[in-house]
Amino acid sequence: MSAFFDILLTIGMWEAVLRIATPLIFGTLGVLLCERVGVLNLGIEGIMSFGAMAGWLAVYSGGDLWAGMLAAALAGLMFGLLHALMTVPLGLSQHVTGLGITLFASSLSYYIFRLAVPTSSSPPTVEPFRPLPVPWLSDIPYLGPTLFNQTAPTYLALVLVGMLAWLLYRTPLGLALRMTGENPHAADAQGIDPVRLRIGTIMVGSALMAMGGAFLTLAAFNSFFPTMVQGRGWICVALVVFASWRPGRALLGALLFAFFDAYQLRLQTVVDGVPYQLFLMLPYLLSILALIVMARRARVPHALMQPYRRGER
Repeated sequence: MSAFFDILLTIGMWEAVLRIATPLIFGTLGVLLCERVGVLNLGIEGIMSFGAMAGWLAVYSGGDLWAGMLAAALAGLMFGLLHALMTVPLGLSQHVTGLGITLFASSLSYYIFRLAVPTSSSPPTVEPFRPLPVPWLSDIPYLGPTLFNQTAPTYLALVLVGMLAWLLYRTPLGLALRMTGENPHAADAQGIDPVRLRIGTIMVGSALMAMGGAFLTLAAFNSFFPTMVQGRGWICVALVVFASWRPGRALLGALLFAFFDAYQLRLQTVVDGVPYQLFLMLPYLLSILALIVMARRARVPHALMQPYRRGER
């Protein structure tokens, strides 16, 4: 029994939690932005996959790691623009459009990857981001290696949580975003263009999703393979509901799922005779239970998934 608690006392366990949470933080913030203005973006799974490929390809072609992150963000912007044009001015189904983008982006990422690497039997590797210790702070017992010995994209993700919270609740732009997601007609009456604001926000949110995918190839792993996202996009959609559309709670949700995932990986080494598939299922099962508890109190933006047409009520 002590082995179960010994896992919790290892520094590597808590370092892994923040590392596993990083792509979820990027993706969850992206989904949160889109839904705050009233648009559901189910294209996240494909956008993350394409972002992973775009980031890897940029570095594999000779760019530096930040160029890879930028390439992923630009790819996310393009898919976000595609999703926004179909769902905002045209008013097409957000569910169907998002799932279509997921299928298209996932397939396109694998196609481009095979064009770039047509004959290799194993994915070529790149030099990934290395942990960047913060002087003095990284020497604090337990807390230091966990929080202050991470890669640069992880620090960026944590900063973005605070920036997004400040943007949404402390700035006129944040008020406009929230108003557009609650009542776009009222926003229009105040001189805000809901169509433009939704399009721009979806593009920025999709760029964050793609950066989460790029983290997988440029920090968590050092290569690309088509199935590497493994449902993280759908987890991000669920985490937004869990977080009640608040950035701080979204961070907590991402850390909670990452904790379950990191813990089950280490449980496999101390428990014998149990199929590993049960351990893989554990973080998803516990996340579903947490979502059930939190979703009952979640307050959904009133205009979520409702097309906006000027002059209609």
